[in-house]
Amino acid sequence: MPLSRSAELLKTLIAFPTISRTPNLALIEHVAGLLAAAGIRSTIVRNDTGTCANLFASTGPADVPGVMLSGHTDVVPVEGQPWTMPPFEATLRDERLYGRGAADMKGFVACAVIAMIDASARTLKKPLQLALSYDEEIGCVGVRRLIDVLEVAPVRPELCVVGEPTMMQIATGHKGKAAYRAICCGQEGHSALAPNYLNAIHVAADWIAGIRAAQQHLAENGAHDDGYDVPYSTIHVGTIHGGKALNIVPNECTLEFEIRTLTSDKADAILDDIRSRASIASATGLQGKVHLPAVEEVNAYPGLDTHVASDAVKFLEALLPPETQTRKVAFGTEGGLFSTRLSVPAVVCGPGDIDVAHKPDEYVALAQLDACDSFLARLTSCLQ
Repeated sequence: MPLSRSAELLKTLIAFPTISRTPNLALIEHVAGLLAAAGIRSTIVRNDTGTCANLFASTGPADVPGVMLSGHTDVVPVEGQPWTMPPFEATLRDERLYGRGAADMKGFVACAVIAMIDASARTLKKPLQLALSYDEEIGCVGVRRLIDVLEVAPVRPELCVVGEPTMMQIATGHKGKAAYRAICCGQEGHSALAPNYLNAIHVAADWIAGIRAAQQHLAENGAHDDGYDVPYSTIHVGTIHGGKALNIVPNECTLEFEIRTLTSDKADAILDDIRSRASIASATGLQGKVHLPAVEEVNAYPGLDTHVASDAVKFLEALLPPETQTRKVAFGTEGGLFSTRLSVPAVVCGPGDIDVAHKPDEYVALAQLDACDSFLARLTSCLQ
C-alpha cells in the first residue's frame, strides 16, 4: 500500500539533520516552497546569523482570527546512541517510520503542511495557520522571535494546537521551566593546607544541599497537581564542573540546575528558598562565613494551564474520537509562551509517543499519522 502524503513528506523532513543549534534553513525553505506551490505565502523570521529561521504561513481570510498549528523543526543529537538504522534516513518497518524526529516532532509538521496545502484549495471563513520554529529543544529559543512578530500583528490566532507527541490525546497543561547556572568561587591553595582556603566545590555542595532541602519541602508541603506524574514542582542539578588537580584547592566550580514549576508556583520564590537553605548549610564554612554562588538565569519559559472546560478544549474534543482523553504532560512546549504573551489558548495534541522521543530508533506509527491527518481534515472543515 502506498504511503500517505504526510508520511512521504515526513521521510523528506527526517533527511534534514536539523539538530538544535545547527542550521534549519534548508528545511524551512523546502516547506516554504511546498506552500508557495499551493499559493500560500510564508513569512520567514531568521536568527541573527541567518542560519536558522521560523516560518509563519496562513491560508484563508486575513482579517479574522484562525487556528494556528505549531511545531518545532529541530531535533536532539544522535551521537553516542546505539541506532540500528540511519537516524537521518527514514526507514519503514512494521507500519512504523523510523528516524530522528519522527515522533518529536516532524510527524506533526508533515501532517500540518499537508493540511495547509489542502486547506488552500477550500473557501475558508477562518484561516488555518502554520508556525514552525527552531531550537525548541534547548528552551523554546527560536519561537520567541516569531512571537515578537505576531504580537504586533493586527489579528492574532484564536487557538493554537502544539503538535508534540501525545498519541493524539489532548494535553491541557505542562510545567514551566527555568534553567540556571551557579558559579561558585573559592580560594586556590595547596591541598596540604586545605582548611586555610575556601573550596569552591564545597560551596557548590552547600548549594546542592539547599536544593535538596528545598525539593523535600516542595514534595511534602508545596502545591500539588495530581494531573502530573510528579505532582509538585521539581528541582534538578544536571551538570557540575570544578577542580583542576587533586592537590589544588579549587577556586571555581560551576553547576547547572533547573526548576520546573506548577503554574501556582514561582521559580523566583523557589530560588530564594534554595538560597536561604544553602545559607544555613554554608554557615560552618571558612571562617564561619556564608559563601553562596552567583546565580544567573540561562533560559526560562512559562507553563501551560488551559482549563479542561474551555471552549478551545471542547472544540478539539468534538474533532477527535469519543475515547480521547485530556491529560497533562511532563515535557515543556511553546504553548505556554503563546498563551502568556499572545493570550492565545493553547493545547498540545499530536501523533506519536513521547516515550520513544530522544531515544535511538525513534519512530512514529503510520496509524498515528493517519489519525492526525483525519483530525486536521475535520478541523479544516470546521473553518469553512
